[in-house]
Amino acid sequence: MARETSTTGVEQFFDENELIVSKTDLKGSLIYCNDVFLRLAGYSEMECIGKPHSMIRHPQMPRAIFALLWETIQSGDEIFAYVMNRCKNGDHYWVLAHVTASRDLSGSVIGYHSSRRVPDRRILEGQIIPLYRELLSIEQASKNRKEGLAASLETLKQKLSELGMEYDQFIATLAA
Repeated sequence: MARETSTTGVEQFFDENELIVSKTDLKGSLIYCNDVFLRLAGYSEMECIGKPHSMIRHPQMPRAIFALLWETIQSGDEIFAYVMNRCKNGDHYWVLAHVTASRDLSGSVIGYHSSRRVPDRRILEGQIIPLYRELLSIEQASKNRKEGLAASLETLKQKLSELGMEYDQFIATLAA
């Protein structure tokens, strides 16, 4: 899995008309990956199905973003987030992810659905990458992973509070 793969620093790109799609169960294990996901990440379907979606998590992504993502979707809300993923070979790619709950006919949440598009480079380089570097630095400076996550998440929430908005509102204002 990618967790054991070093990073290369090489960025991969996909076409703005392509959509990366994956679905997970309630615990985050992959139950569906489209061809764009498989091609970009460099995995076969057999290598992905049943594995944790976090297999493509890049070590330079702040854990606070994923904590916020899970907190949001587990509450039944949807979220838009910029995410850097890691390919099987150690390369990476950026996405603007839209993650939402998948529901059965009775309305019960049965998993999660993520659609990812090409991110806006101006927003990515001007706002997101500097923010994520700051959050990651806080996480790495802490005594342990748990304290690092808490400190990073608190910093993120404080920044959003100062702006008077939720994370989704923040992401939406970047595109305005």
